[in-house]
Amino acid sequence: MTVGRWGLTFSPNLHISKNMEKKAALTALAALAQESRLDIYRLLVQAGPDGMPAGLIGEQLGLPSATLAFHLKELKNAGLAGCTRNGRSLIYAARYPTMNELLFYLTENCCGRPSARPIPLCQPAAAATTAPRTKRST
Repeated sequence: MTVGRWGLTFSPNLHISKNMEKKAALTALAALAQESRLDIYRLLVQAGPDGMPAGLIGEQLGLPSATLAFHLKELKNAGLAGCTRNGRSLIYAARYPTMNELLFYLTENCCGRPSARPIPLCQPAAAATTAPRTKRST
């Protein structure tokens, strides 16, 4: 276990459970299917296991505190984020095991591929034989 910048403890080892149920996957997908929540979650993932204070999340995304609290609650209820108190600050962090379980669930159940592969990829079979896409200039 390691103690991060905001006093959170985390294990640097990747944890994948592969036991996500359909209902949990639907809850996680529903939580991410909203623009502000997806932005919050992306910010938490980018912040790493240390997470970040709620106030800083609101500042960076320009969200009022009541709106932010509602969206953070939805991410917590879906198991995608966790919260700890550090003094007067609430520190939110992405829950990587849940994210990995969702990726593996989608890989196994939606892409028709076993999750034993090192990186879960969901792409059409024909795409593997074609040249990689290049970014179009505008």
